[in-house]
Amino acid sequence: MYYYLFLTVVITAVFLVVAAYLTAKLLGPRTYNEVKGEPFECGIPTRGTSWMKMHVGYYLFAILFLMFDVETVFLYPWAVVVNKFGAMALLSIGFFMLVLVFGLAYAWRKGALEWK
Repeated sequence: MYYYLFLTVVITAVFLVVAAYLTAKLLGPRTYNEVKGEPFECGIPTRGTSWMKMHVGYYLFAILFLMFDVETVFLYPWAVVVNKFGAMALLSIGFFMLVLVFGLAYAWRKGALEWK
């Protein structure tokens, strides 16, 4: 029974994606301009090539930000059910926060948060 529901969702998703693509292709503007092919950053033309090497620190900083940002999303479900579980919920979130603090301290100690 659940397979039919799953199949319906998949078929609907595929249909909507194909419909959006075809609508954009049929109704979208067809003019091409040399300037449209150039990459822009905040309206300012780029200097040099777009395929330049980036310092690994930028990626590390972004990964750390995403890691802590996603982990804080887990605090919302905890806040919703904290009254039901009482002390156990407090203990579990305390452990969760302890792991986050240790992760932040480790990244700080390794110099991952230094902007050089």
